[in-house]
Amino acid sequence: MPVRLRSIRWWFAAGLLGLLLLGLGFAAWALAGSGPEPAALAALAGDEHVLVETSGPWIIFRTAGAVPATTGLVLYPGARVDARAYAPAARAIAAQGYLVVVVPMPLRLAVLAPERAADVLGAFPNVEFWAVGGHSLGGAMAARFAYDHPGVAHGLVLWAASPPEGADLATYDLAVVSIYGTADGLLAPAAVEAGAARLPPGATWVAIEGGNHAQFGRYGPQAGDGPAAITSEDQQAQVVAATAALLARLDGGR
Repeated sequence: MPVRLRSIRWWFAAGLLGLLLLGLGFAAWALAGSGPEPAALAALAGDEHVLVETSGPWIIFRTAGAVPATTGLVLYPGARVDARAYAPAARAIAAQGYLVVVVPMPLRLAVLAPERAADVLGAFPNVEFWAVGGHSLGGAMAARFAYDHPGVAHGLVLWAASPPEGADLATYDLAVVSIYGTADGLLAPAAVEAGAARLPPGATWVAIEGGNHAQFGRYGPQAGDGPAAITSEDQQAQVVAATAALLARLDGGR
C-alpha cells in the first residue's frame, strides 16, 4: 500500500476515534446531571387520588376516577435533569383534575427532541385542551414547539424559562404563564426581558419571592444558582398553584 494512502487512512481512523470520544464525553457530561431527590421518587408511587405510570416512554400522572381529564399538560425537564425530579409538582397538578405527562429527553436535553410533545398530544384523544411547558431549557423548547405548531397547544407554561430567539409568540392566540424565582441565579433578567417581547400581550407573570432555579424541581442544588430564601415545598406549592390556574383558564375556569 502506498505510504500516502496509509497516511490518509490513519488520519481518517484517528478522526473517527476522536469524534467517538468526543461524543462519549458529551453523553457522559449530559447524563451526569442532577438526579431526583427522595421526595421526587416517593411521588412516583400512585395512590387512591393520583395514578402514576412509569413503564412507558413518558411519566404519566392522572387523577384516579372513571372520568378522564379533558385538560392536560406536557412538561419538558430542564437541561441535564432527570425527568423524575418533576414528579412532586406533576403529581400535585394532576391531583386537581388534570393529566400531566412528563417527557424524558435524549441525554436529558430537550433541545435534542423539542417535537416530542406531538406524540403525547396524539396519544390522549379525550384531552380537549393542551398546554405545553417546561423548566429552563425545557420551557424554551416547549415554546419552540408551540411556535412551530400554531393552534395545536392552547397554553404555554414557562418555569424559569423564556422563548428562544426565532420563536416569537407575540401574535399567537395562546394562554401563557411565566413563573420565575426572584433568587434565580441562572435565568438572567435580560433573558426574561427579551423573552417577554416574544410572548402574547396577555401573558401572566408570576414572581416567586425568594425562589431560585433548582427548586422548580426536586433534584438538589445547582451550580451557579442563587440561594433560595424559601423551602422547596413552599416554592413548588406556588408553582403548582400558578400552573393549575393556567390550566383552569383553558377549560373554562372550573
